[in-house]
Amino acid sequence: MRSRGAHVSRALPGLLLAAGLGTGCSGGAPPAAAVPASWDETVAAARGQSVVWTMWQGDPYINAYVRDWVTPRLRDEFGIDLVVVGGQGAQLTSRLMTEIEAGRTRSATDIVWINGETFYQLRQLGALAGPFVADLPNAAAIDFSNPFIARDFQQPVEGFECPWGNVQLAIIHDTRRVADPPRTRAALAAWVRAHPGRFTFDSSFTGMTFLKSLLIDVAGGPGALDGPFDEARYGAAAAALWDSLRSIRRYFWKAGRTFPEGVAQLHQLFAAGEVDFTMSNNDGEVDNKVLQGLFPETARAYVLDGGTIQNTHYLGIVSRAEHPEGARVVINFLISPEAQLHKLEPGVWGDGTVLDVSRLPETWRARFAAVPGRRFAPPRAEIQPHALQELAPEYMIRISDDFRTEILER
Repeated sequence: MRSRGAHVSRALPGLLLAAGLGTGCSGGAPPAAAVPASWDETVAAARGQSVVWTMWQGDPYINAYVRDWVTPRLRDEFGIDLVVVGGQGAQLTSRLMTEIEAGRTRSATDIVWINGETFYQLRQLGALAGPFVADLPNAAAIDFSNPFIARDFQQPVEGFECPWGNVQLAIIHDTRRVADPPRTRAALAAWVRAHPGRFTFDSSFTGMTFLKSLLIDVAGGPGALDGPFDEARYGAAAAALWDSLRSIRRYFWKAGRTFPEGVAQLHQLFAAGEVDFTMSNNDGEVDNKVLQGLFPETARAYVLDGGTIQNTHYLGIVSRAEHPEGARVVINFLISPEAQLHKLEPGVWGDGTVLDVSRLPETWRARFAAVPGRRFAPPRAEIQPHALQELAPEYMIRISDDFRTEILER
């Protein structure tokens, strides 16, 4: 699974400024609707509401989790009708910006699935309600001292988005074809040279996250690019990264003339035996794909010794949401032990929980411990020491655009 703060065009910051919606500005958006003071009153007010959730819909298993498991429970337990519509990244940001510019009193959406650049852009727009997370009873089980949760692409979350899932980029190989996969950046480059046409990555979010992981390694390792975007540090590391990629590009799949547009296409190439590796922003996805029958049982996931990016994805409430009460109740349910446990199961989704399980009652701790263990992905405890912090949003924007000019268009 990719993280859903999908790529935002570099043009958007200019559009925001042109519209008078610079950083820290509310953009003249109508004030957020008032929410009842107590949680019981919020739950009562939410009953009968139709809550609109704008989310990425590119994975059938995620869609099934929301449609077939979440939606009926919200209806039965809280009287909420959950309406899911597609949208992410630049499309979502542009949609909300258009609403603000048009002076709409209330938005057409209530909840958004976001992180990274999208969070950055929506905060610029003043498009997110908050802080609201401290009002959610189930948030008490989230450890906000965990830097992988408290910061989203180096940005303090500050209660304006609620953690929903936590994952780490993993590389997936088939042990029948590659028994001993390369575990360093240099070893990977050597493997690509020695096996022409057998490696590639997608040109969308997962592939760019892979490149960011390599960029951190080039720059000096964990922490080398932490903090606000630094043009000089990025320029030096990126120049070395592009030189390295160009030196082996002709050994990539299709001689590097084209790259898969998304990770789903990369998965298909791997499953068909056209390439020997795929990758995922969700370290547990390999189990999910084996259970689906897409990947063989000889598939395994691993992370590079230099580390891969660990990423939390979040839920936000639109500042002009028509149903702010219902939005809070929905998000509180999505971070409940029940909902987090179900989506953790490999056959459902395999998405990592954001809950600190040690904070839960013993009965819930036992249930989390009893979730079917990973068979094809390494334990989280094994890869956690190799987890890299996400970089500031500008790094993703720059690396995505520069990949096109430095690699695709050359």
